[in-house]
Amino acid sequence: MQFENKVALVTGGASGIGRATAIAFAREGAHVLVADIAEEGGRETVQMIADKGGEAEFFRADMLKHDDIRNMVAHAVTRFGRLDCAFNNAGHRGGSTNAVDCTEEEWDMVLGLNLKAVWLCMKYEIPELLKAGGGAIVNTSSGLGNFAAPLTNSYSTSKHAVVGLTRAAAVDFGPKNIRVNALLPGATDTPMLAPAAKGSNLKIQDMAQRIPLRRLGTAEDQAEAVLWLCSDRSAFVSGLSLISDGGLSVLR
Repeated sequence: MQFENKVALVTGGASGIGRATAIAFAREGAHVLVADIAEEGGRETVQMIADKGGEAEFFRADMLKHDDIRNMVAHAVTRFGRLDCAFNNAGHRGGSTNAVDCTEEEWDMVLGLNLKAVWLCMKYEIPELLKAGGGAIVNTSSGLGNFAAPLTNSYSTSKHAVVGLTRAAAVDFGPKNIRVNALLPGATDTPMLAPAAKGSNLKIQDMAQRIPLRRLGTAEDQAEAVLWLCSDRSAFVSGLSLISDGGLSVLR
């Protein structure tokens, strides 16, 4: 119960890593606001938490809309009284394009959701964390926040930028007791994996064989990394890009 009486906000909580993290926060005693544009999946996450005795609420938010993000953070504080942790996880892979083939529409959508939305989340989360005396933020980047892969033009760009945004916020708000870190997941068995495999012309089982641990990550693997970064166990960790990829990046 390391998050007992604390409040956590999770974006992209309708499935995958976001869902697993919301469930893990609740398991450890947190009150959780689950945010996503996908209402059915988001409400399923909340029900899964309730079925295990946890407390959570769903808030529909389009991460491409400034007002939705502002209202989401305000609702978390109104509903639960404060904000202690935030996992800014909502994102989109975009298409399999290079710098020439990528359309302006795809660029704006992917950078808007993967980067601008993370900035806007922090813009409204940080003042609430300050009111609570400090707190922790984790932003989802990607293994592609450290290197590039073919045909990941907009996605790789956005995830590299999330690392920079995270580091800048860690420097600016560390003196005020706010820690900001980034999670860089590798190949993880979530709904986003199949399109990624198709775009790279790899079979999912072949992707697993390239990983030193010889398996894909699970959403629960990534959730545990997020909880560690938000917990007092990582009290002296800030500005970190935590790679959780089964050792794949060591081979690059």
